[in-house]
Amino acid sequence: MTKKIGILVGSLREGSFNRIVANKFVELLPEGYEAKFIEIGDVEFFNEDIDTPEKTPASWTRLREDIQSVDGVFFFTPEYNRSVPAALKNALDVGSRPYGQNSWAKKPALVVSVSMGAIAGFGANHHLRQTLAFLDMPTLQQPEAYIGSVHELIDEEGNINEGTTGFFKTIVDAYLEFFNKLV
Repeated sequence: MTKKIGILVGSLREGSFNRIVANKFVELLPEGYEAKFIEIGDVEFFNEDIDTPEKTPASWTRLREDIQSVDGVFFFTPEYNRSVPAALKNALDVGSRPYGQNSWAKKPALVVSVSMGAIAGFGANHHLRQTLAFLDMPTLQQPEAYIGSVHELIDEEGNINEGTTGFFKTIVDAYLEFFNKLV
């Protein structure tokens, strides 16, 4: 039976380094695993006043269904002001509601922060981990996935060097071992 891994990319930018890295991680998934990119750029901001059967936006319903359809989740996040982008935080909030119907619960997670900076999105990585702990998502602890100076790891055609790809494979393998113990 094929297991589905949801892929959430916090950067909405065309040509996003996070999306390039996410695509490489997807390529590294072995047979028996299928990636599903979960769109977050179209999700209206969470507002509890409209989270009713009559008013719930279609994008919220679609997001919740997409989350429920996967067995685990890879998060790829840039760092905006030492935290995660608003679109990613909003997706986490929408997916965790209505109260008592948390779509994220029990899904093993992987957090990868991708940045042009030297500290590799450390703040975003850890803020995201705090939220995932509350959402009841067991999260891979080691190896940590801080991808700094990413612009130096990707060539003009979007290819990632062999050494970095090897590191990504180590992360994917560790996640799958972790995932298979939980699912």
